[in-house]
Amino acid sequence: MPTLVASPLPSSAAPPARPSWRALAGLTLAVALAHVLLLDLAPTAIGPDPSPLANKFITRTIVIAPPAAEKPAAAPPVAEAKPPPPAKPRRPREPSRPRPVAPPPEPVPQPAPQVSEQPPAQTPDLTAQNAIDSGAPPPEQAASAPAGAMLGGAGSTANTGVGNGAPGEAAGAASAAAGNVVGPEALRIPGSVKLAFAVTGQQGASPMQGVFGDLVWLQDGSSYDARLSLKFLFRTIRSQHSTGRIGPTGIEPARFSESRKGELASHFLRDQGQIMFSNNAPSVPLLPGAQDRLSVVMQLGGMLAGDPGRYPAGSRISIQTAGPRDAGVWVFNIEGEEQMSVPAGDYTVRKLTRSPRREFDDKIEIWLAPALGYLPVRMKQTQPNGDFADMQLRESLPAGPAS
Repeated sequence: MPTLVASPLPSSAAPPARPSWRALAGLTLAVALAHVLLLDLAPTAIGPDPSPLANKFITRTIVIAPPAAEKPAAAPPVAEAKPPPPAKPRRPREPSRPRPVAPPPEPVPQPAPQVSEQPPAQTPDLTAQNAIDSGAPPPEQAASAPAGAMLGGAGSTANTGVGNGAPGEAAGAASAAAGNVVGPEALRIPGSVKLAFAVTGQQGASPMQGVFGDLVWLQDGSSYDARLSLKFLFRTIRSQHSTGRIGPTGIEPARFSESRKGELASHFLRDQGQIMFSNNAPSVPLLPGAQDRLSVVMQLGGMLAGDPGRYPAGSRISIQTAGPRDAGVWVFNIEGEEQMSVPAGDYTVRKLTRSPRREFDDKIEIWLAPALGYLPVRMKQTQPNGDFADMQLRESLPAGPAS
């Protein structure tokens, strides 16, 4: 293995000198002082000295006070009220001279209060129910009875009327009651009787043949029962029935019915002052002395029998008359005496006529015989189309009292 041999240094190169320990200590001290100076002077160079509280930790309680309330806005200044100016002293009033006194003004005439033309309601006597007058006839408020309703003519057609209790109807009845008074002492109701009639007439193009009728009137002084029947070959084809009592005003119906294919009825509710109908037609006010279409014939006869002199030719009698469907005021014109022949014989008669007043009114004619106590000896009803039923007395027979 090769051997390394150190070459000898040249003789001209000398080894460097080492510093002394004194120099090293001084250098070390100088470095330390330099560091101390740098550390102490660094904060001054960077900025102001730190606060002495920066290295202290203090604990304390902080109380937060509530916000102060807002102060109200100041009110605007009020203008000071100025004192009123002092009142000027009044001068003493001189004594006034007497003035001439003016005459008082004349009173102004006041218009007279309007008075209703409708007369006041009458007490329930024959004055209110049956009126006789000689002037123009009062307006009739209801249409006529259905064809054949009073006479019971076969094959007749019904005719509707007003019959709704309108104020004009009551006014018509009240005005009709302004005539002569007919008191109870002037009324003579006929006794029980049966009247048989021969019936003729016209129904369209066919004459009425083979029909006869019966009117049975029964009364015992306090109550009555009346029935009018039309028969063909012993079969009743139409009938009317009226029942009620006999009071101080004469005949006072309680129920009226008419039967043809069915029965329709009207009821006189005197405690309620109404007439009601079975077909649900509107009820109408019940006027004093009201009759139905059958009892009105007997009531008229009783009035004329009581005092014939009260009913001269040309006078009229107005009576509220109810049928099975309606009610209205019927006005009968009274004629003088005449002679008439019927199957039962020759009679002196007084004729009463209810003339048509409207388009569909029927004409009704009644002949009353004084010799029979003013019982009807003939009744005829004529329709607007010319159809009619004529009943003429064949026989008068006594009948028993009402049961």
